[in-house]
Amino acid sequence: MARVTIYTEARATAYKEDIPNIDGIIVPFNKTPYDIVCPHFLELRWGIGCYFDCAYCYLRGTFRGYKAFKEKCVNRPIESVLNAIQKAFDDEYFKRNPSIFNSGELSDSLAKPPLMKQISDKFEEQNRHKLLILTKSGNVKLLADKPRKQTIFSFSINAKEVSRRWENKTPSPDERIKAARTVSEAGDEVRIRIDPIFPIENWQTHYEDLIYSIFSEFTPERITLGTPRGLAKTLMFSKDPTWTQYFTEKSEHSGWGKKIPSFQRKEIYVFFYDKLRTLGFDKSKIAMCKETRLMWEELGLNPDKIKCNCVW
Repeated sequence: MARVTIYTEARATAYKEDIPNIDGIIVPFNKTPYDIVCPHFLELRWGIGCYFDCAYCYLRGTFRGYKAFKEKCVNRPIESVLNAIQKAFDDEYFKRNPSIFNSGELSDSLAKPPLMKQISDKFEEQNRHKLLILTKSGNVKLLADKPRKQTIFSFSINAKEVSRRWENKTPSPDERIKAARTVSEAGDEVRIRIDPIFPIENWQTHYEDLIYSIFSEFTPERITLGTPRGLAKTLMFSKDPTWTQYFTEKSEHSGWGKKIPSFQRKEIYVFFYDKLRTLGFDKSKIAMCKETRLMWEELGLNPDKIKCNCVW
C-alpha cells in the first residue's frame, strides 16, 4: 500500500498530509494548480471510460482520443475493488479521517449499475465513509431499492439545448431529474452539478428553465456550478469542436486550461446565485468547480470554506 504526500497551497500556509494510495484503485486527486480552487479528494477507480460521448468531456483528453475507452467502460474485477475498499476501511489514515470516495472521475459512476450496486452495498456496511456516485445516467433502479445513508448521488444535468448540442448519448435532462427525484424520495442525499454552463443564445432562459425543472421535482442538498474548461488535451482530441467557440481572444488562461472570458463567467455565476436565492436555497450549499481564486474573490466568496461536489 503506497502513500502519497500531497503538498498544497490552497490556504495561505502550506501543509502536508500523507494519504494512502491503495492498489491503484483508491487514489488521492492532487492535481490542483495554485490558481484554481479544487479541494483534494479521493478517486475510486473501479473502471475507466464512458458511453455518453459528450463533446466537451475531459476524458477525451485523459484517454488521448483512444476510442476503446471513450465509447465503453472497462471495469476492474469487482473483487479487487471491494478488497481495496475494505483495505481503506481498515487503514489507520481513514480511521482518523472520514472520507468521500468519488467513483465518477474516470468513468460515469452508473456505466455499469450492477457493479456500482455492489460497491454501494459495501459502503452501507459501515457508517464512517461515503461513496459519491457522479452520473449523467437515469438508470437508478438497482440502487433505489433501499435508503442508502453512506451513498451520495450527484447528477450532472445541463440545459436541454446544451444537452441536445453536445451531450450526444446521454438520457435527457428530464430523465436525469426524474432519476434524482427517485433516489431523493428513497431517502438518499442528492447533489446536482450544472457544468459546463454555456453562454449560448438566450442562455438565461434555458438555465432558468433547468433550475425550475429541478426544484419542481425535489430540492438538492448541494449544487456545484461550472463553465467550459479547455484543457489542452481535451481541445486536441475533441471530435466536435463547436463547443469551443466560446473561447475568444478575451478568454482567460488558467492552471486548468482555457476559460471563457471573466466577465461572462461572473455574469453566469451571479445569475445562478440570484435565481437560487429567490428559491430559498442556502448560499453556503452552492460552489463553483475548478474556478479561479480570483473569481471567488470577485464574487465575495470564501474559497477556504468551499462545499462543492466531491467533498464532505
